[in-house]
Amino acid sequence: MRQQFAFLCAVLVAVSATAGSAQWPNQPMPGLPRLPDGRPNLSAPAPRLANGRPDLSGLWNSECAYATSNCWNESLFFDLAKGIKPPEMTPWAARIQAQREARDHVDDPLGYCLPPGSPRIIFYRPFRILPTASITAFLHETDVGPMFRQVFTDGRSLPTAAEPTWLGYSVGRWSLDTFIVETEGFRDGGWLDTRKARPHSDALHVTEQYLRRDFGHIDLTITIDDPKAFVKPWTINTTLTLAPDTELMEAFCDSHAKTMEHRRIDPAPVEPPSGR
Repeated sequence: MRQQFAFLCAVLVAVSATAGSAQWPNQPMPGLPRLPDGRPNLSAPAPRLANGRPDLSGLWNSECAYATSNCWNESLFFDLAKGIKPPEMTPWAARIQAQREARDHVDDPLGYCLPPGSPRIIFYRPFRILPTASITAFLHETDVGPMFRQVFTDGRSLPTAAEPTWLGYSVGRWSLDTFIVETEGFRDGGWLDTRKARPHSDALHVTEQYLRRDFGHIDLTITIDDPKAFVKPWTINTTLTLAPDTELMEAFCDSHAKTMEHRRIDPAPVEPPSGR
């Protein structure tokens, strides 16, 4: 079983390695404050937009992001509840988690070149935030292909009857210097994290709060509210760090069909839907 989980991780690493030369090397970031020795000054004051709000623009990495830290295997990508009391799951969610762990995570959609889901995508690889007047775009680098999230800030409400999606539908608003993102409309039975294999249902509501406290850091708070999967809502706090003088990279599962030729996996039992 451990070999299957290790194999999934090895596939992702192999795909990542093939994309390493796609970025611009040593390309200075315009407007980046620097120390006398030329290093980025990530503790400089946070930039602000013309309207006075913090400018969230930039390329960001989560704590222990892939390829940036030795603690990758202990990141929130693998255990979203790391550092807090494990959230109590409903019987439905506990059964699905047990099945996924018993099959050693071989049914993770990410291992089949499918989207990692949200908020897991935040803790996977670097992503860029691009604010505009009516939409804030999140451009995500992933090993299964570039992905995007649209956070509408034009005053619209979340859709009440929408086609379920991997990353959900998002709207945003400001509360003083904090950008608040509300997301709903997820597919049933998604994966919140990789090693723990916690599921979420189609009732998942994710609240993200972004506070850029200085030039190089965003304080991020995420609340998971899913009454079908968890007894009560739960919250994590983490930090995003600016990735200066680099760019996003393109990667796809070009050789995935070849990889699957070498995988011998029994068909997965059907996961029961979350119900009404």
